[in-house]
Amino acid sequence: MSVIKTMSFVFITIAIWSCSSKIIQPKVAFVSKNQLEIRVDSVLKLMTLEEKIGQLNQYNGFWEITGPTPKEGQAAKKYADLKNGLVGSMLNVKGVKDVRALQKIAVEETRLGIPLIFGFDVIHGYKTISPIPLAEAASWDLKEIKKSAAIAAEEAASVGLNWTFAPMVDVSRDARWGRVMEGAGEDPYLGSQIAIARVQGFQGDDLKARNTILACAKHFAGYAFAESGRDYNTVDIGESTLQNIVFPPFKAAADAGVRTFMNSFNELNGIPATGNAYLQRKILKSDWNFDGFVVSDWGSINEMIPHGFAKDSKQAAEIAINAGSDMDMESSAYVAHLAALVKEGKVQESTIDDAARRILKVKFELGLFDNPYLYCDENYEKETVGKAAFQEGVLEMAKKSIVLLKNEKELLPLKKSGQKIVVIGALANDKTSPLGSWRIAADDNSAVSLLEGLQKYKGNQLTYAKGADVTVGRTQFIWETKINTTDKSGFSEAIAAAKTADVVIMSLGEHGLQSGEGRSRTDIGLPGVQQELLEEVYKVNPNIVLVLNNGRPLAIPWADEKIPAIVEAWHLGTQSGNAIAQVLYGDYNPSGKLPMTFPRNVGQVPIYYNYKNTGRPVMTEPDSVFWSHYIDEKNTPLYPFGYGLSYTQFEYSDLSLSQNTFSGDGQIEVSVTVKNTGKYTGKEVVQLYIRDLIASVTRPVKELKGFEMIELQPGASQRVNFTINKKTIEFFTAQSKWEAEPGDFKVFVGGNSVQTLENDFQYLK
Repeated sequence: MSVIKTMSFVFITIAIWSCSSKIIQPKVAFVSKNQLEIRVDSVLKLMTLEEKIGQLNQYNGFWEITGPTPKEGQAAKKYADLKNGLVGSMLNVKGVKDVRALQKIAVEETRLGIPLIFGFDVIHGYKTISPIPLAEAASWDLKEIKKSAAIAAEEAASVGLNWTFAPMVDVSRDARWGRVMEGAGEDPYLGSQIAIARVQGFQGDDLKARNTILACAKHFAGYAFAESGRDYNTVDIGESTLQNIVFPPFKAAADAGVRTFMNSFNELNGIPATGNAYLQRKILKSDWNFDGFVVSDWGSINEMIPHGFAKDSKQAAEIAINAGSDMDMESSAYVAHLAALVKEGKVQESTIDDAARRILKVKFELGLFDNPYLYCDENYEKETVGKAAFQEGVLEMAKKSIVLLKNEKELLPLKKSGQKIVVIGALANDKTSPLGSWRIAADDNSAVSLLEGLQKYKGNQLTYAKGADVTVGRTQFIWETKINTTDKSGFSEAIAAAKTADVVIMSLGEHGLQSGEGRSRTDIGLPGVQQELLEEVYKVNPNIVLVLNNGRPLAIPWADEKIPAIVEAWHLGTQSGNAIAQVLYGDYNPSGKLPMTFPRNVGQVPIYYNYKNTGRPVMTEPDSVFWSHYIDEKNTPLYPFGYGLSYTQFEYSDLSLSQNTFSGDGQIEVSVTVKNTGKYTGKEVVQLYIRDLIASVTRPVKELKGFEMIELQPGASQRVNFTINKKTIEFFTAQSKWEAEPGDFKVFVGGNSVQTLENDFQYLK
C-alpha cells in the first residue's frame, strides 16, 4: 500500500489504495473554489522542485506495459522518471489494463503518489467513429455535435482515458491545409458555437463523472493560416485578423470552461507559438483569466531550435516555460533542464509553481486524488465500447452532416424499386476510408461501406464495379497513402456496367487518410485517375449521382457543370454507408450547409465568404482590367459558405426590422418568413448576416451573426426571429479593444451567404 498525504492548515486527508482493484474511498467534502485551491497548495508544499517539474512532463507510451521492465536506453530513462514521480501525464496509453498498471506505479510507488492524467487524440470518436469535425460542422446542429462529443467522451473514459486533444477550433480558410478536416470551417461565429458545443459534450457538467473527459482547445494560435496551406509553416497575420477571426472560437472555448489549451507548431509574427508570451501569458492567462493549463504540441518546445528561436533544448525550455507553456509533450526539455534553469536564476521557481498548480488543480477537478482508478473499471469498459446507443448516435450525426450540392431533374431521392443501379468507385466498397483521419483507436474495416448501406434496400437491382483505386497502398507511415495516378484497368468494366444502368452512383474523392495532419495538397481536385473515370462514365450514361468523400473542400467545376446530382458525404465514420444510403433513398432529407467555401479552382484559395472589399472591387468601365479579379476565372466560389440544398424548396420573404435604429443597450428584432414550397418535409438553416459599412478598421462584406434550424411541412411557413444588439456588432477596433462603433449597417437573412434578403439599420452610440 501507499499513502497520499494532502495537508493544509485545517485538515489532513489520507487516501489509502490497496494493490487490488478494491478502493477504499476517502470521504471528501471540498466543494468551493477556495477549498480546492487549499488542497492544491497543500500538495504543492510537499513537493520538491524536481517533483513539481515532473508534473510538467508528459511522455508518450514507451514500452509494452504488461511486458518486461525496460532496462536500457530511452525507455529505461522514462521508466525511471515515472517511478521517481517525474511524469505528470501519459499519452497514447489506452485500455483499462494498461492505464491501471501505469497509474498504479504513479500512486503506489512514487514518493507522493500523485496520479497521472491519460491523454489521447479522441478527435471524432474513440472506437465508435463520428463524422470528421468538418462534416459535423456542416450539420449546423449544435445539440447533435454536443451529443457526438459526449459519445466520444463516454467511450474514451471507459477505457481509462481522461483527456482528449480536441476540439480543434482553428478557423480554416485554406482547403489545401490537411487539417481543415479537424475543425469547424472558415467562420469565427459558427466555429465559436461549435467550440462551445464540443467542450460541453466532452466535459459534461461534472469532470468527476465516469463518462466525461477533459477537452483541449487547440492550436493556440493561428495554425490554420500557415502559408501555402502547408502544415507547420509560417504564419504572418495582422492584429485585426488575429483578434476578429482567429481568437473568437478560443475565447468561446475558454468561456465555456475548457480546462486545457494546446499551443501550436507555427510561428506567429516571427515568434513560435510555444514560446509566445503574448499569446499564452497576456491573452489567455491574463486577459481571458484562463485558469487551466497549456500543453505544448508534440515536441514543439524542441522544435523552436530549427525555427531559429532557441539554440538548444535548454534554451527552448527556458523560453517555453517563461512564455506560459505549462506541460511539455514529448520534448523532455522540462524534465531535463528546468531545475538547472531555476538554480541559474533564468526561471523563477514561482513560474514552476504556477504551472504545477494549474496541472494539480485539474487533477483534483477530475477526482483523481479522491480515486486515481476512477477510469479503470474493466467491466464498464466491456459494457461501454461500441454499444448500440453509440452506433445510433453517430448514424444520426452522419445523416445530418451530409450536404446536397446539386439535384437537377430531381434525380434524388432514388426510387426504391424497379431500377437498375450501378455503383462505381473504390471508395464505395471501402470499410476503412469512411473512418477518416484522426481515428487512431478505431479498427480498420469497421465502417459500414456505401455499398453495404445500399444493399439494405432490396427493391432495385444493384451492381458494383470498382472502376479505379484511389490509392496504391500505404507507405512506411501507417497514416499515409499513395495516390493511384496510372492504373485504369478497371475502367472498361465500369463503363460497360454504366451503359446498362438507370442511375449510376459514383463514389469518388479522397481516401480518409489523404486529409489530416501532414496531408496538405496543391491539387484539390479528385485525386488520381478519378476525374477521367467520371468523364468516361458520363459519356455513356449522364444519369450520375456523384457522392463525394473528402476531408476538405474540393475543386470540381467539371462535375458541377455536367453531373446532375452531387452529394457531399465527407468521411462520415462508422455508420457512413447507412447514412448515405438513407439520404440517397430519401429516408432522410438532407439539411447540411457548407462550413467552408468550395472554390472553382485551387488558384482561388484561400477563398472565404467574409472577405473584405478592395478599393477596386468591381469593374467600373467596360472591358477594364484594372479591378480586383482573375483574367482566367471568376471571383465567385463554386459553392458558397452556408450553401446546401434539400429535396424540398424554401422561399424567403418579408424581411422586416422592428426599428431601423438602436443605441446603447437597445436592440432590433429581425424577422423573416420562410415557406416550404416543395413536396417534402424538410429542415432549413436560416442564417443571419450583417455588414458594418464604415468602421475604424475595414470590415468584411458579410459576417454570420446567428442561425436557426427549422423544420417545415410542405406548404407550411414560419416566421423566424433574430435579435441584433450591441454585442452583435462589436469587433476589435482601431482603438485595440472590443466595442460597437456607431454607423450604418446592412442585415442579410437567407439560406446561404450569397442568396439573401437585405435591409438597413443604424447604431447610434
